[in-house]
Amino acid sequence: MNNNYCGCNNENKECKSCIKGILEVICMIQNNAGPTGGLNSCDRPSLGIGPSCITCNTRPVILYTCCGNGVAWSMPTTRTETVTETSTVFRVEKIDGCCCTCRVLAPNPDTTSTYPYVSTDSIFTIDINCISAIRCLNDTYVEGVC
Repeated sequence: MNNNYCGCNNENKECKSCIKGILEVICMIQNNAGPTGGLNSCDRPSLGIGPSCITCNTRPVILYTCCGNGVAWSMPTTRTETVTETSTVFRVEKIDGCCCTCRVLAPNPDTTSTYPYVSTDSIFTIDINCISAIRCLNDTYVEGVC
């Protein structure tokens, strides 16, 4: 990728990254979750149906930053400063210009559930120009997200 626009030091704040388009697609299809499938890629056109026949509402992602040296971005699972648990799995909530707002997803404590993640109240915003790679995980249903 061209380092002229891959990084948080982008002075003109243009979003020329291919990541922005993928994040916009993910956000759009989560807002319009439907039962049809598609190609198994981050920007496939719709979310599928989960193992319990509930329509999936989330395409979980793992983000990698330009300065992260190949380590996935992680954030706290709660807004409480004393809790030190973190997660590298997120749900795209909103795209606004070069900003991507994400919700942190935590591992589901219910080991009998077919769904691997639960919603948290931990939300963050990242400059899309700081993201160098995105990994999409299997579509799933996450309770408590719109």
